Amino acid sequence: MNHLDNLGDSTTDDEQGSQTTEDEMPPRQAAAAPPPPPPPAPAPSTGRERPRYELRHTMRGHTDSISAVKFSPDGTLLASCGNDRVVKIWSPFTGELIRNLNGHTKGLSDIAWSSDSVHLASASDDTTIRIWEVDTGLTLKTLKGHSSYVFCVNYNNASNLLVSGGCEGEIRIWNVEKGKCVKKILAHLDYVTAVHFNRDASLIVSCSLDGLIRIWNTNNGQCLKTLAESHDAICQHVQFSPNSKYILSTAHDSAIRLWDYQTSRCLKTYVGHTNQKYCIAACFSVTGGKWIISGSEDNKVYLWDLQSREIVQTLEGHTDVVVAVATHPQQNMIASGSIGSDLTIRIWADRGGS
Repeated sequence: MNHLDNLGDSTTDDEQGSQTTEDEMPPRQAAAAPPPPPPPAPAPSTGRERPRYELRHTMRGHTDSISAVKFSPDGTLLASCGNDRVVKIWSPFTGELIRNLNGHTKGLSDIAWSSDSVHLASASDDTTIRIWEVDTGLTLKTLKGHSSYVFCVNYNNASNLLVSGGCEGEIRIWNVEKGKCVKKILAHLDYVTAVHFNRDASLIVSCSLDGLIRIWNTNNGQCLKTLAESHDAICQHVQFSPNSKYILSTAHDSAIRLWDYQTSRCLKTYVGHTNQKYCIAACFSVTGGKWIISGSEDNKVYLWDLQSREIVQTLEGHTDVVVAVATHPQQNMIASGSIGSDLTIRIWADRGGS
């Protein structure tokens, strides 16, 4: 069995990733055209069925471009945010709007749930991060320190730390209880567009419009590794895999890459969607089959088989660029959010089961 099948396992990190055969990188294309689709890949060796996601709910309410959608860790709620300065809390099962979280004075780029699903952090162009008590809709703390737009934010698993990235190139680590910045890292030369803790919070991965992916020691802020994609593959989103052995990145050459960061090798490349302009996030689905899921500038949501790199389904319905996707922690459910003329959030569920 290929070790990538255990992407969501709970075993401790090891060096198995270095045993994976390195894939050939797709040929570089001119900026005007996305890379061609890969040659036909073999069917998944596990014999599992393809996903069969169908639209369940279309939620309307945002009045400006949506930037992020995130399921709560307990799976009961969905949060969304956008350029209209509001965080919205929804029921993913009924599509009902439960409440609005109001307080930011400028648009929002990112949101993150605490592991107990009680609190939510939001990152705003007003240079602050707010920590909300979701049930009451109240702001518990406002974190100040970034000198420019805050573009990304994430909790560690223990939810006692937050990491944020700003458009001045800084990463900040925050003590959640005190609401204070405990470490500032001058990380990149351009917008920091994603930050993410690994499972035990010993590492942080970041990426920036400077084209670099960097791994940091959380305790001392030391840069442990830098991964560089070529000039036409500017990375705009990055995260650790659920087992923290790999890194998933998206880039402006319309390619998503799975990295073994221990060896700095790209193991898998997923292509077929379009991503040349916007910061589009990709994510893992590990509740049913092992899929990679991403939005696209052709208004669709794409699902790839993690192992074979084959596109196994595309979800159509949005009428503008899909920049935000999220997967439910327990059920075969996907949320997607769109910008511009669409402004909807869509919930998709696999008719093959929950």
